Amino acid sequence: MNSVDGLQDTLPPVCRTLLIPLVARARGGECFPGLACDDTAATHLIDQLDLDLQPYLQDRATVQNILWRTRVIQEAGKDFFHEHPDSLGVNLGCGLSQHFQWLDQGSNRWLDSDLPEVMALRARCLAADTPRQHHAELDLRTPGWWQRLGLPSGPAHKPVFVLCEGVLMYLEPQQVQAVLAEFAEQAPPGSQMVLDTMSQVGRGMARLHPTVGPTGAQFLWCPASNDELTRAHPRLRLRHSRSVAECYGWLGAVTEACWMPWTGTPMYAMVTLTV
Repeated sequence: MNSVDGLQDTLPPVCRTLLIPLVARARGGECFPGLACDDTAATHLIDQLDLDLQPYLQDRATVQNILWRTRVIQEAGKDFFHEHPDSLGVNLGCGLSQHFQWLDQGSNRWLDSDLPEVMALRARCLAADTPRQHHAELDLRTPGWWQRLGLPSGPAHKPVFVLCEGVLMYLEPQQVQAVLAEFAEQAPPGSQMVLDTMSQVGRGMARLHPTVGPTGAQFLWCPASNDELTRAHPRLRLRHSRSVAECYGWLGAVTEACWMPWTGTPMYAMVTLTV
């Protein structure tokens, strides 16, 4: 029996979404060659699983979004570690992703973290790429997670690269504000957090999503404006915001210009915050 057999029955709803990016990164390049991310870890894992890939690959919009956000993460991470080659990267809610395969600069370190049941699954499925890659259990809903992970804090330490993809939209708004505030309060100056956001029109509508809906997870946090991203703490600054509309050329730009007055934010975006 494969390590993910019975996954839908053994993991909480939000954790069940981890197969969506796994399949997209492993096979999505067949649908969108220009966005192929060459995820060797995901490809190797998918090849070993008795998993029906078609429901995931038929959701082409989500596959494209994930491949696009993967490229954004790669670019942001490489830029950060080029400037801070000995720093630490942290993936909050890592699922079965393996971003260090792209962001390993030879001297930086990486920490993958998620809920205990996900980390138990990950331990069976994925091995660390290098001795500089570590793992830890994490529950972002409980305050004090920065210290529990043993992350560097204060101006005497090097900046930290924090990744939080496909996670915050499943938390209550007050929980997201607490996560952002803890990052801002604890992270050394120059640290960055890369996260994704959905437009407020998506709040409570996960049941209509082709691949998220069947998991039972729900979209709870969908900011009405970018101000919500920095409101949690005075140290927070918005460094970048990129919309998935860039995948769709002029049609995406025109469509987004039409809906932005009503939504306040892009339908889907990757945001980089800094302190």
